[in-house]
Amino acid sequence: MLLGLAVLAIVAGRLGLSPVPFYLLAGLLLGPGGPFQLEEIGGFIEVGAEVGVVLLLLMLGLEYSPRELASGLRTGWLSGLVDLVLNAAPGVAAGLLLGFGGLGAAALGGITYISSSGVIAKLIADLGFTGNRETGTVLTLLVVEDLVMAVYLPLLAAALLGASIGGAVAAVSLVAAVLVVLLRPRSREPRWTAALFDRSDEAVLLGILGVSLVVGAMADRLGVSAAVAAFLIGLTLSGEPAERAARLLHPLRDLFAAAFFLFFGLQVDVGALGPVVWAAAGLGAATAATKVATGWWAARSDGVGRWGRRRAAAMLISRGEFSIVIAELAVTAGLDERIGTLSAAYVMALAIAGPLAVRAVEAARARARSARRTG
Repeated sequence: MLLGLAVLAIVAGRLGLSPVPFYLLAGLLLGPGGPFQLEEIGGFIEVGAEVGVVLLLLMLGLEYSPRELASGLRTGWLSGLVDLVLNAAPGVAAGLLLGFGGLGAAALGGITYISSSGVIAKLIADLGFTGNRETGTVLTLLVVEDLVMAVYLPLLAAALLGASIGGAVAAVSLVAAVLVVLLRPRSREPRWTAALFDRSDEAVLLGILGVSLVVGAMADRLGVSAAVAAFLIGLTLSGEPAERAARLLHPLRDLFAAAFFLFFGLQVDVGALGPVVWAAAGLGAATAATKVATGWWAARSDGVGRWGRRRAAAMLISRGEFSIVIAELAVTAGLDERIGTLSAAYVMALAIAGPLAVRAVEAARARARSARRTG
């Protein structure tokens, strides 16, 4: 299995694409209705998937400092609001039209709303966009989306698990309280991070992973998503500790994230893809257009030039890890199985379309520059 995933990662890298859709496709081929079966190691993959989602969100939290989050919220709230309205509404409408019910529609709205930070971060690094003006705009939108997810995920999880309104409010209040503490200006790192990061790499790796899993389990008992708890732990670190933790955890993140996406694909019946293909295609086209509009408007509001606006618009198309996390919550809670199937097809399509759109913009820019020189 690991060798097969390695081959898929190599193929994705050669094509300049994210490996996420390839892992999902592998899961589809190995799951129910697929030509191959991996039932013997299903338990291992399931445990790996649970660790994988914690690591995905932990690493995402490590990418931001509380100061960056607070600044992004102050400067990007209007763009974030436009992003939320334009991109969640198609998912909610589609969920209602497809008969998923209120909770299913809410889940599908989250799936269509959130862009893939992982895919976008890789694009920015691979294409050398770090110093571009539009990169700040894109990152601000991603920060706002992550803040929305920090409230949305525990609320959705509580609703899916049948918690009372009071329990759902308590879960969101807990997350909001933690965010308030994290966003409060402080002059130094928390004591636990200072004590841990004075130790060896081995102690840091085991300590961060252990804290994330234990706190995630405690959060899960309280009705808060373990993934959100991991994200908040990542936010507690900034500067050199965050860089060190990210360096040590990066290989583990890649390993267990691959297991997570594979496990999601394993739960989807290939035979059920047919009825949702056209729905996934239509929803993908609609929300790709709304993300393009969001990126263009936000970049123009920030004074970014024409080509920068196009790059920002194309980068935001990709969906990935968060969309699958939400779909996994919905499927596990026993909602309409079509949500999982539709989400798998939807994420595969947009995780491929996003990088291709960015590269198409860059190719068009190169042609335009070449034409000006020859002219």
